[in-house]
Amino acid sequence: MEPKYKRVIMKISGEALCSEKNHPLDFDIVANVADQIIAIAEQGVEVGIIVGGGNIWRGARVGAHMDRTTADYMGMLATVINALAMQDALEEKGLQTRVQTAIEMRQIAEPYIRRKAMKHLEKGRVVIFACGTGNPYFSTDTAAALRAAEMEVDLIMLAKNVDAVYDSDPKTNPDAKRFEYISYMDVINKGLAVMDNTAITLCMDNHIPIIVFGVNEKDSIQRVVSGEQIGTTIK
Repeated sequence: MEPKYKRVIMKISGEALCSEKNHPLDFDIVANVADQIIAIAEQGVEVGIIVGGGNIWRGARVGAHMDRTTADYMGMLATVINALAMQDALEEKGLQTRVQTAIEMRQIAEPYIRRKAMKHLEKGRVVIFACGTGNPYFSTDTAAALRAAEMEVDLIMLAKNVDAVYDSDPKTNPDAKRFEYISYMDVINKGLAVMDNTAITLCMDNHIPIIVFGVNEKDSIQRVVSGEQIGTTIK
C-alpha cells in the first residue's frame, strides 16, 4: 500500500521501550520498532525519531529531591542512551542513520543543525534527535513538536505503551472512554496526559496532526503510515 505520509516524526516514549520486568531496554521491542521503521523507509517515507528517556530517568519525579535543572539535564542524557540503542538496531539491519543531539557531544553524535538534518532525511537516512530541545523545563514532547515544525513533517506519530488516548487511565479504570478523534483544544481543556500543553499548542499553531498509538501492536507503525485508522488522531 502506498504510504499516506511523505515525512514523519515518530516520538517514542522511554516507557514504551521498557520490558515487562522494568528493565530499561527491551531489545525485542527495539528490534520490532527498527524492523517497522526500515519497512516504511523502504517505501520512501522520510523518518525522524525523538526518543524519551523515562525508562532510565524521569527528572520531574525527583524534582522535590534535587535541583530541577540538574534533573532535566540528566533526563536529556538518558535520551542519548536510547537514541544510540535505536541507531544500533537500525544500522545492524542495514539502514543508515544519524543521531543529532541538542547538547554537543561530538564523539558520539552530530550536533543538531536543521539544514543538515533535512539533507539526511532527503537522502533516506533516519535522523534520531536526542537531548530534547537542549533546555531544562521542556519535555521531549515539546522537542517532538519543535522538530516536527522545523523539519516540515506531515505527521507526528506518538508511539506509547497505551494504544490510544483515553479520558482516564485504562490500566486503572476499565470504563475509561477511548477517543478515535479529538481536537487539540479538547486535549488541553480535558487535561489529558497525552503530550504537555506546550507541545500540543505548538502542533496546533503549526497545523501538525498527531496520531497516538500502541508501539507494541502488530505492524502499528506501518499501519499508521499507510493511513489506517488506529489509535487516536489529534488535529
